[in-house]
Amino acid sequence: PRPQHPRDAMGQSVAMGSVGGPGAPLPLLPLLLALALLAPWGSAGGSCPPRCVCASNILSCSQAVLSSVPAPLPRFTAVLDLSHNNVSRLRADWAPGRLAHLHALLLSHNGLSFVSTEAFAHVPHLRHLDLSSNRLRALEENLFSDLAELEVLLLYNNEISAVDRTAFDNLSRLRKLYLGQNRIARFPLELLRDGSRLPQLALLDLSANRLRSLPVGELQALPAWLRDRLYLHGNPLACDCPLFQLVARGRRRRLSAVVDFQEELRCLLPTAPAPVGILALAGRQPLNCSEAREAVLEAHLGDTVTLSCDTRLRGVRSQHWVTPGGERVLEEGGNGSAALLANGSLQLRALRPEDAGTYACWVAGPLLNETLYVELLVHNFTLHGPHDTLNTAYTTLVGCILSVVLVLIYLYLTPCRCCCCRGADKPPAPRDDSINSSVLSATPNHAAAVPREPCRSRSASATGSGQNGRFKVGGTPQPPPRHGPKAQRKVSDPDSVSSVFSDTPIVV
Repeated sequence: PRPQHPRDAMGQSVAMGSVGGPGAPLPLLPLLLALALLAPWGSAGGSCPPRCVCASNILSCSQAVLSSVPAPLPRFTAVLDLSHNNVSRLRADWAPGRLAHLHALLLSHNGLSFVSTEAFAHVPHLRHLDLSSNRLRALEENLFSDLAELEVLLLYNNEISAVDRTAFDNLSRLRKLYLGQNRIARFPLELLRDGSRLPQLALLDLSANRLRSLPVGELQALPAWLRDRLYLHGNPLACDCPLFQLVARGRRRRLSAVVDFQEELRCLLPTAPAPVGILALAGRQPLNCSEAREAVLEAHLGDTVTLSCDTRLRGVRSQHWVTPGGERVLEEGGNGSAALLANGSLQLRALRPEDAGTYACWVAGPLLNETLYVELLVHNFTLHGPHDTLNTAYTTLVGCILSVVLVLIYLYLTPCRCCCCRGADKPPAPRDDSINSSVLSATPNHAAAVPREPCRSRSASATGSGQNGRFKVGGTPQPPPRHGPKAQRKVSDPDSVSSVFSDTPIVV
């Protein structure tokens, strides 16, 4: 049964005359006003379409046996789920009004065979589009050009065999593109090479298609974040050494696109009746492939660097380099900034930012073939001179020495915190004086009678009679006995720390 609409529930409440439990009726009019303000499915925003379930700004019409998009759609809809229906054609007028809040559209499992090039003109803020498990056969020109904010596009499990080069134009925020389980025989990788059309693409799934060969040079020219998340398993690829080295490199780097689908990465040998594992081509006839080696070289703008092709093979028959842009350097001398030297190394002069990337040295031997990859990192600033480096090191050393000196001064040369030594003739302070006044105050007579001496450590003091365990300077006369309540109070030792800082109890 169709879920009860909130307005139906409010109608029943009106018929009942009150809302609330028995014996505790609530005023009906304020509650109705509150519901009208909070519920988005009021008359101002549109009603929930038939056969759909509406929750806040989510509209779910999945498995509702729909042959077209329900209308009218509330303008505040953010998520629209139309999966598992019979919507075979998505025309330009499927959304009569502009759905400015819609960011997720789910149309999987519909038998969809036609999508108009103007179908997404009314949903400019769409970020997630699911068109998987349908019957799409081609991606037409500028099909998704209106979706400038699209981030995830799911097109797997269709019948796509043709991909127009402009189908993904204007998708500058696209991060994930799923094209697996289709009939693609060639994907235009040149759309990804320069990184200008899909600059943020980080995952490309081309698995389970009909790809027979891969332009390894173009794959090496892809950005690292995309090259490491390129899924190619389940394709009838032709076996060759560049393909083996590409997969072996992914296994060595523990890439999920290789490690998770290692059993499905297979290729076809002319002499084998069934596909073989790509990683099983190591040392296998007739290819005798070996794993490629990698090196990393760092340089700065304007530098001249030499990329060495340190091959282990003897009797090299042919050798050439492939630049990150897919250009081959075959002859000595070369053109432009790249030149092939007599020893097989590649020299690059006056480095530019576009020279950064992965260079491949292909070596063919009498029995084995070998490939060496060199990844060149070009820093976007010029190299500092040696005097600049020396100045920086000298400044750092001086700063460290200064810090050490300041710490030593703080630890060992801080002035003594104890107060100046007092004489013996200072009269006792009244009982109502504060501690601070008894420590810091000194009378002129006391200052004139006893010269100031430095404070002595308590550990070096000697216990004398009637001095509370304090050292007494020899020859210091005792004052005459006094009468009254304060007559029994002992006189403080003039060479000791005040009794305030002592742990010996004051005797009164």
